[in-house]
Amino acid sequence: MGGDNAPDAIVQGALDAARAWSDTTIVLVGDEARLTPLLSSAPSNIELRHADELIGPDEEPVRAVRRKKGSSMVVAGTLVREGAADAMISAGNTGALMATGLLILGRIEGIERPALAPMMPTLDDVGLLALDLGANMDAKPEHLQQYGVMGSIYRQKVHGLAKPRVGLLNVGTEDKKGNELTKAAYELLAAAPIDFVGNVEARDVLTRGCDVLVCDGFVGNILLKAMEGTAGTVFGVLKQEFTRSWLTKLAALIMMPGLREFRRKMDYKEHGAAPLLGVNGLVLKSHGSSDAVAVKNAVRQARVAVEGRLIQAIASEISGKRE
Repeated sequence: MGGDNAPDAIVQGALDAARAWSDTTIVLVGDEARLTPLLSSAPSNIELRHADELIGPDEEPVRAVRRKKGSSMVVAGTLVREGAADAMISAGNTGALMATGLLILGRIEGIERPALAPMMPTLDDVGLLALDLGANMDAKPEHLQQYGVMGSIYRQKVHGLAKPRVGLLNVGTEDKKGNELTKAAYELLAAAPIDFVGNVEARDVLTRGCDVLVCDGFVGNILLKAMEGTAGTVFGVLKQEFTRSWLTKLAALIMMPGLREFRRKMDYKEHGAAPLLGVNGLVLKSHGSSDAVAVKNAVRQARVAVEGRLIQAIASEISGKRE
């Protein structure tokens, strides 16, 4: 029920995913009166679970999760906690989803702060996992170390990278660069059981200077918004310039295949959803403006994470008892 295009786009994406993967049961959680008319041609692996409340985009997250036990988000989180579902996906209120993860599912033992870990586009189409990009505005060095470990496991289990390169977002590549947080985090990450490649500058993100980029939520969210804003501005300026005259329109026609490919590379829908790593259950946050394609990709992403036993792998690594 959450997101700019809910529930129509969410349902359509779920239907597309259900048809693509018949071995997966998809449970749509929300208002039966609104969802049932959209399911007239639903395959047998689609289920509906009624939820009579909704957490809005402007509600205070913790208060909303505690008070609205019948909301679609809380009901979905409860299904995961009770083992009735293997994962949950939401395009709704990000803060409320993080509160659901913490209050309903709880943290993995040994994890102090969960992290929101979206994929960022790279020019080679592989993508870069960045965490934390907004779950926690303040972090300690040990939190960043845990982000590096969780991000490395995620890329192994979900993306099949045998030895993900983990980098620390910083203002320079030298090991003594940065503030007190990054200097202390550098030492901890270097001692962690990961392939730590040192500091990475923001200018190297699009060229994939690493496979996992570690930062605190404040800096990470600024990086994300700056990249989104830059991409939007670039495409806006290109459109304006290419429609200036008949000559530029002709040039645009010639360059159209390349421009479309570049736009695809920068498109969040291609990457599915951002996992909330560190909570005791698989939780994925889709972009608020997700369409059916993004929802289907989020389901694909969840399936791979479940099959790879992502949560169990993170818990085992953090506890020191590897699977």
